[in-house]
Amino acid sequence: MDKYDFINNTNPEVIDELYKKYKSNPEELEEGWRKFFMGFDFGQNQYKTNPNESAGITNDEFKVINLINDYRRRGHLFTLTNPVRKRRVYKPDLSISNYGLSEADLEKEYEAGNELGLGKARLKDIISFLQQTYCSSIGVEYVFIRDEKIVNWLKDKIEKTKNTPSFSNDLKKYILQKLMRAVYFEKFLQKKFPGQKRFSLEGAEALVPALDSVMEKGSELGIEEFIIGMPHRGRLNVLANILRKPFEDIFHEFDGVSYSDEKVLGDVKYHLGYTVKRKTIQKKDVKMTLAPNPSHLEAVDPVVEGITRAKIDKLYKGDVNKIAPILIHGDASIAGQGVVYEVIQMQDLKGYSTGGTIHLVINNQVGFTTDYLDARSSTYCTDVAKTTLSPVFHVNGDDAEAVSFSIQMAMEFRNTFHKDVFIDILCYRKYGHNEGDEPRFTQPLLYKEIAKHPDPYQIYKKHLIEEGVVDDEYCKNEEKVINKKLEENLKASKSHTKTEIDNFLGETWKEIKKANDADFIKSPDTSISKKKLLNYTEKIAALPDSMKFFNKTLRLQKQRKDIVVEDGKLDWAMGELMAYASLLDEGIPVRLSGQDVERGTFSHRHAVLHVED
Repeated sequence: MDKYDFINNTNPEVIDELYKKYKSNPEELEEGWRKFFMGFDFGQNQYKTNPNESAGITNDEFKVINLINDYRRRGHLFTLTNPVRKRRVYKPDLSISNYGLSEADLEKEYEAGNELGLGKARLKDIISFLQQTYCSSIGVEYVFIRDEKIVNWLKDKIEKTKNTPSFSNDLKKYILQKLMRAVYFEKFLQKKFPGQKRFSLEGAEALVPALDSVMEKGSELGIEEFIIGMPHRGRLNVLANILRKPFEDIFHEFDGVSYSDEKVLGDVKYHLGYTVKRKTIQKKDVKMTLAPNPSHLEAVDPVVEGITRAKIDKLYKGDVNKIAPILIHGDASIAGQGVVYEVIQMQDLKGYSTGGTIHLVINNQVGFTTDYLDARSSTYCTDVAKTTLSPVFHVNGDDAEAVSFSIQMAMEFRNTFHKDVFIDILCYRKYGHNEGDEPRFTQPLLYKEIAKHPDPYQIYKKHLIEEGVVDDEYCKNEEKVINKKLEENLKASKSHTKTEIDNFLGETWKEIKKANDADFIKSPDTSISKKKLLNYTEKIAALPDSMKFFNKTLRLQKQRKDIVVEDGKLDWAMGELMAYASLLDEGIPVRLSGQDVERGTFSHRHAVLHVED
């Protein structure tokens, strides 16, 4: 891909001039251009054109190819992805005049249509295809990726579907139901617990059908378990509608009652974790775990990756296609918190990889109170994805089908290439930082627009009624059902005395004994015999004659052996190595992870030895 990038970024007129030079004196051109024009001439000779039209067609075909490549490269800047704001203006835009084409060319046919699978096609049909594929509800950043196989896979998936979902009526109804449950849950909480902080998902309710879609698609691909990490915003909705935590348990927590675990404090209802086993539409079992997370936002990211990696190693025997991590971010935190960069930089490292992470960004377009224009220097909050060459889907959060479609493609990408993928859901936050905040202090115009903006459920309901998939009576009946269920659960919650919170990884940890006070009164016997120490020392210090080691390594190994065997002593380095040796001897695995753990601090101790050749 990179080898020919110079072509994609060059003006057609410049290419014309270079071609003339190639014809008169090819040695004046760089090797890359010479090879390009050699291939071009070969194509011209193999596929003859009318000589009288040759020059005009050649130049115009280049112009259209350039237009196509720019849609792929920059189309994401001109999408319909923002539900409540006008997009910033980026220049140059994709007007055909910027490519040396005019209105008169729209009816002309171009061989460049073959590049899109259209065959020879009129320019206006090529542009219509590109607009729908790259500039509608989904924008995609992918051509910066250096792996040609990945770029071609994404291009094929995007262009064969025109980046547009084609769901069955049953699936559309299913998405509508999930969206309705998410919206009505938030409305119910607002009505029944006014003024209480809950960090509502309102404005971003498409997250719920999105998570449902990734579970369904993942299960089709063989995923048996998902580990999810997210901040507090939207957590209650995810707990209720994705992890199926009983409504009555959540309502009970709003009453400020006590917990069965006396060490739990305060406002934990939107910090809690949960584990559940769910059935998919195809009746497959999928386990889902939401990791607990206090108000430290991205601090949960490495925890989720660690849980996932531990399960890959211990439970799934290294099979990354059985389990996947999902990290849910806010736009301000993913752009601003260093732990995000630190975590994604480990995606391909042998000791840390989890087979690719799905990153979902709830892009409220505002941080704590700061407008996005004042929050970061990068164009997108997801630009950190480019450091690891991960594709990014930017999606309109009011288009529930587009959100579900994108995350399904992301899930398939993850299980195909085992790399991270990002979905940037552009939405809004109906209230301020919390339900007691007044966002109009700093965002008066934005929140004036949000106040009159219909919720995602109303938008999708109207769309499906117009399509004839559902009617108004169907929707009213479904709305009555969910409202009745919420009311019944609220009533049932009043009878609770204490709330249990031990569902997080309960099955995983069921064989692990919890420590009590008595366990700390007397230390267990961890001693080993002198005979074993000497045996471990011999094995640690021994080096095979068949391998060539660095001279200083040989000296260090001898010194370590002499400390124990000749002097009868242990230093800290040998003490640490003895601890590893005794654990391994007892059949307990030891994992070395972190920077410089193989070597220790300089010459402190070497747990791994390297050879010279």
